Amino acid sequence: MSVPEVLEDLLARTALADRHAFEKLYRLSSAQLFGIVLRIVRDRDLAADVLQETYVKIWHRAGDFRADLAQPLTWMGSIARHQAIDTLRRSARRLSTAEDIDEHYELADEAAESPADAVDRGLQGAALHRCLGELQGLQQRAVQLAWFRGLTHEDIAARLDTPLGTVKSWLRRGLLRLKTCLEGA
Repeated sequence: MSVPEVLEDLLARTALADRHAFEKLYRLSSAQLFGIVLRIVRDRDLAADVLQETYVKIWHRAGDFRADLAQPLTWMGSIARHQAIDTLRRSARRLSTAEDIDEHYELADEAAESPADAVDRGLQGAALHRCLGELQGLQQRAVQLAWFRGLTHEDIAARLDTPLGTVKSWLRRGLLRLKTCLEGA
């Protein structure tokens, strides 16, 4: 009897819950299946776990084997390969989920704001809005473009069609007025 025929016979007996046939099937095929799994997972301990799960599936699905569709080792190798890939996917998902959770905790810690901080921030925002309202026309617009839009002096001058020196003066005087206004608030 050739090796494929022996494996085919052992699979048929395993389908009938023959433990001795299953043990012999394991001895004859485990080295090849371990090699397949190890190439995929690249960790000997994990490969041993995957191999064990593979043989559990082979035990339960031995009755599904069809000799007219595949060689026994090819069929078992397919189960081993899929089991290894599924294991890698599950572990990657667990890692990404754990990292996502850690990231959310960090974000929550950074974003945590006490009620008193929220009130202070609201009051400061209202004071800033009021003080900005005290600036006049293009000076107010220049300060808004610089601080809220992040534009450079040159960009503001181009946008307002105003000389660069004038924009710099508006910004300096406007910021001084804002500072004075906010200190009094």
